[in-house]
Amino acid sequence: MNEKITIQVQHLVTGYHTKHGDAVITRDINASLRSGELTCLLGPNGAGKSTLLRTLAAFQPPLSGEIYIEQRKLTSYADAELAKVIGVVLTDRIHLSNMTIEELVGMGRSPYTGFWGRLSKEDKHKVDEAISTVGIERLRGRMIQTLSDGERQKVMIAKALVQETPVIFLDEPTAFLDYPSKVEIMQLLQRLSRTQHKTIFLSTHDLELALQIADRIWLIDKDKALKIGTPEDLSLAGDMGHFFEREGVKFDMDLGLFRIDNLRRYPIRVKGSGRRYNMVQKALARNGYFIDNQSEGTSEIEITSDAYRLNQQTVQTIAELLEILPKNIA
Repeated sequence: MNEKITIQVQHLVTGYHTKHGDAVITRDINASLRSGELTCLLGPNGAGKSTLLRTLAAFQPPLSGEIYIEQRKLTSYADAELAKVIGVVLTDRIHLSNMTIEELVGMGRSPYTGFWGRLSKEDKHKVDEAISTVGIERLRGRMIQTLSDGERQKVMIAKALVQETPVIFLDEPTAFLDYPSKVEIMQLLQRLSRTQHKTIFLSTHDLELALQIADRIWLIDKDKALKIGTPEDLSLAGDMGHFFEREGVKFDMDLGLFRIDNLRRYPIRVKGSGRRYNMVQKALARNGYFIDNQSEGTSEIEITSDAYRLNQQTVQTIAELLEILPKNIA
């Protein structure tokens, strides 16, 4: 991608002023965000993700350093101007009630109409566009309190879209969602970054989704320098494993994803292929077995099209196979 730089950060230090002095959270950040890209901010709890996001969104001042948005210092924007440059979607649950989706999305036009301003024909057209883009047309007449968490998050994204800002920040946008909804929201944000040339920057704990969907990743930790790159470059450099590997969790360089590192205690031979083989391998690993087809003297599982054979016993399901395994291990 050859999109323009929308946000430039120079020697940024984030944290809080206290009566005992400055409490530094992150220091000396030099980075940029581009239009047309979805960038995910990753890091362990307490690393400063929310503080950095709040600082970039002008919710709190930096301790030092500069933030430029569209080549202007962030501090040079008046509040009314900034509302036309940055849209923000927070992780907090919506506590509004007795308001329709269409009315809530329409509130995103307040930078142009004033908070209680009446929507013009053009404003209403923008609301219709945002609702259509996010795919919530069927919800437009519903009341906020009747929506699921995933539906509410889509509404808030539509509200940010109708602001017509080049930048959208999101704090843990998938925090309360089930897995299919997480995927749907992340894919929606990726599509918006591309089709509308938005600069979309979000914090998340969903490592697996970020690794598969983000164009660029910022890895942040209090004790490590900020690392920035594509998921693939950070994986090859060993940064993903360095930041997130723990006992029992390993980064698989071949897959580019994290996996649970189960204890490997019992070798076993497995004869077969395809999906059934893969599922047997998965079940075996979870229970401490590992496939070793070169080892002599170990028991062998034969996978057929409709059964699993271990020594002289044949069973139809993996659950039954796991039950008979302990008695048949050589």
